[in-house]
This record gives sequence, C-alpha cells and structure tokens, in this order.
Amino acid sequence: MYGAKKSELTGIDLEFEKDGVMYVVEIKAGWNWGNSSQIRQLRINFKNAKKLLRSKIGNKVVAVNGCCFGKDNKPDKNGYVKLCGQKFWEFISGDKELYLDIIDPIGHKTKQKNDEFLESYAQIVNKLTLGFSQKFCDDGKINWEKLVRYNSGFEKIKQIAKEKLDSY
Repeated sequence: MYGAKKSELTGIDLEFEKDGVMYVVEIKAGWNWGNSSQIRQLRINFKNAKKLLRSKIGNKVVAVNGCCFGKDNKPDKNGYVKLCGQKFWEFISGDKELYLDIIDPIGHKTKQKNDEFLESYAQIVNKLTLGFSQKFCDDGKINWEKLVRYNSGFEKIKQIAKEKLDSY
C-alpha cells in the first residue's frame, strides 16, 4: 500500500508517503519487544532517518514503531509513534479488519509447518533413543557406569580417537 518499499536506511524496515507525510517504520513482533539499549538504538535509528530524509525531500517525516500484535494506548513515545496490533495493520493497509483477515492463512500455514516439525522431531527422538539404548543400555536398563565413563572418563578421549582411526 501507499507505494511502500523496503528501506535502505539503517534500522528502518519500511518507507512510504501518505497524505504528504513520509513515514519510516521499524517493525517488531509485539509491543514489549526490547530492553532499554534496544529502545535507545531504535530512537537513534529514527533520529538519523528523519534527519536524512528531511534534508533530501523536505517533507514532514514521522517515525513509527509498528508492532504486529498487542496494544499500546499511549502511542506518543517522544520522537516516534508506537502502533500495535489492529492500529498498526490499519495504518499500513487502510483496512480496519486486516488484523483479523490475516489470522486464517497464518493458522493454516502454522498447522502445516507444525505437522512437518512434529514428524521430524519424532524421527530424531527415535534415532537418539535407539543410539542411546544400543550404547548405554543392557536389556533396556541404563548402564550408568558405562554412561558416566563415556561422559566424564578420560578413556573416552582414547576411545573416540581409536574409533576415528578405525574409520579410515
């Protein structure tokens, strides 16, 4: 929307002009995203971006910290505006309901990725369990001495070196 483009300015994600005002936007996931040094860096990025753009285009420049979710009922942050959740999505799209409209496709994609992750996770757990059982269990019972010797014993280094040499 609004001819927005990925910004080339340090720390700025998005730039666009709307109603004669140039907006520079740094996008964060949620409203409570950073510690004091990160907030300080955000302020520096906005200050530098506004100074540079004012010298180039002469328009009014407004810095916006856009948060994909959450609420902040005091958007004026002394040097920038913080828009969260519905207010942010409406600001960049002009659509009051966009924050709701994007949930359904995200949910479908999340389920697909989650299913893929769970399958891969189960496969890895099975491989690790099998390897652990073969190396450190006797009839399904953990052989603690063998495990501790492997984990902490000096002989482990000799054994690993021998296994490496034997594999060549």
